[in-house]
Amino acid sequence: MSTDLKAATESAPAAPRGIRQKRDYGLVILAAPAVILLLVFAYGPMAGLVVAFQDFNVADGVFGSPWAGLENFEFFFTSGNASRILWNTLFLNILFLAATLGAGVLLALMLNEIRGRVTKRFWQSVIFVPYFVSPIVVSIFLQAFLAGPGGRGGLVNDFFNVLSLPELSWYTDPGPWPWILTVVKVWHLGGYMSVIFLAAITAVPEEVYEAGVIDGASRAQMAFRITVPLLKPTAAILLVLGIGRIFYGDFATIYAIVGDNGTLFETTDVIDTYVFRALRTQGDFGTTAAIGLFQSVVGFVLVVIATLVQRKYARETAIL
Repeated sequence: MSTDLKAATESAPAAPRGIRQKRDYGLVILAAPAVILLLVFAYGPMAGLVVAFQDFNVADGVFGSPWAGLENFEFFFTSGNASRILWNTLFLNILFLAATLGAGVLLALMLNEIRGRVTKRFWQSVIFVPYFVSPIVVSIFLQAFLAGPGGRGGLVNDFFNVLSLPELSWYTDPGPWPWILTVVKVWHLGGYMSVIFLAAITAVPEEVYEAGVIDGASRAQMAFRITVPLLKPTAAILLVLGIGRIFYGDFATIYAIVGDNGTLFETTDVIDTYVFRALRTQGDFGTTAAIGLFQSVVGFVLVVIATLVQRKYARETAIL
């Protein structure tokens, strides 16, 4: 039967040349707006990268500013802040990536165990709402929790008083802030990540779980021995994408919460916040462009390395 079907398919007449050309033109027309937007807003601005190699000033413009070579890169890397900023960027992004992926998987497993459709949709919506909350609103709530009105008290310190524990001056002690920002990031992105993993769970064939039931596996065993291993391809894709942005700090969240509080820069100052302050206070376009180019190049290299490692050691989850 399969041989007859193959023979019939091969002998079927091909579409006329005119119809194929019209179909190709239609696809080109559909893709044209997206391609144009990509060229204008993604590739067009790349011409401005020349500023990273210039002693740029607004009066002379891009074409009149003197050439500076690699001096803008040297200025950043020879400054006393480079090592601290690079470390903070890497450390915070590794914390954010690990915590949000872990929270996403855990929340997806918990949602998958809810049997009532209405209840499941309700809790899915509840944990997804923080994704739409502005970082400014998060900053206001966090200040109420940690510092209180006028920097006195705060809900967390009130709770410490109930337990006879000493109060903490949260906005003058940089030590706890990597973990505070990680909690905020999990609260903000955990629901979003869980939706991605939950979509992957729904694609798992029901026969796999039926086999687990026949073998006498409990719900917890099926979750961690069947569901979690099948989520590896999705987690691998999100991991590679996260590694590509590991040199980009979450500027909106960090700056909205920390702002210009120099006391906390020791553990919270990342490349993006440093570049923003440099551009705002010094107007140094060349150095900021050089740092941005460095971030992009390193991100591209890390994505390539992560993809190659994934293809070598986990071929079944590789994206390329």
